Amino acid sequence: MRLDKFLSHTGFGSRKEVKELLKKKRVTVNQTMVRDAKFSVNENEDEICVDGQPVLYEKYVYYMLNKPKGVISATEDASSRTVIDLVKSDDYKKGLFPVGRLDKDTTGLLLLTNDGPLAHDLLSPKKKVPKLYQALVQGEMTKADIETFSSGSIQLDGEKCLPAILTILSIDMEKKQTIIHLEIMEGKYHQVKRMVEAVGKKVIELERLEMANLTLDTELSRGKYRPLTEDELKLLKNNE
Repeated sequence: MRLDKFLSHTGFGSRKEVKELLKKKRVTVNQTMVRDAKFSVNENEDEICVDGQPVLYEKYVYYMLNKPKGVISATEDASSRTVIDLVKSDDYKKGLFPVGRLDKDTTGLLLLTNDGPLAHDLLSPKKKVPKLYQALVQGEMTKADIETFSSGSIQLDGEKCLPAILTILSIDMEKKQTIIHLEIMEGKYHQVKRMVEAVGKKVIELERLEMANLTLDTELSRGKYRPLTEDELKLLKNNE
């Protein structure tokens, strides 16, 4: 494995950030300083250190993806491009999959990993993992809608939704459109869109901003991804 890929996968940032580490002579392989990003290492046998501290290779990878429109949240599909198709071959690891689903036309935060146990915990209804969305809504959301969402009285498929936090960010009276934040604690099918429809409005644009303790990197453009930092991964695992 290339040294820059190894360091990127173990939480030291993007390839560009890793190259800065190497340039500053902060990385050693088997006690020898290495500055070449393409240097080949054996992740299971070589001793790789940053600032004198050993870096341990983990079998799992964790990527934050800013999902674009037009791709589906699946590992493969016969007719549509998937989120896994956005991952470069050098970064792909066997068993990589998206944690949960975003609709084809929904954008924003999506975690890609091959860590099944973590994904199970994040998706378990018992864990009540919060997810924050921003939506452009056709129609004027009201204080009454805020109360309806918070009361947990909305029903989908005959079941009540858990209480959700609706925040009205702005209203365009001329276009009769509202920009909202909505935090939900579950992941029913098309839940945000259907909850908004239940109060007589319609979602036009939808983006996920947060999941658990993970917040979408505002510098990550649509369709791009990066490894989670060590701090982000620690925060995410606090939900286990």
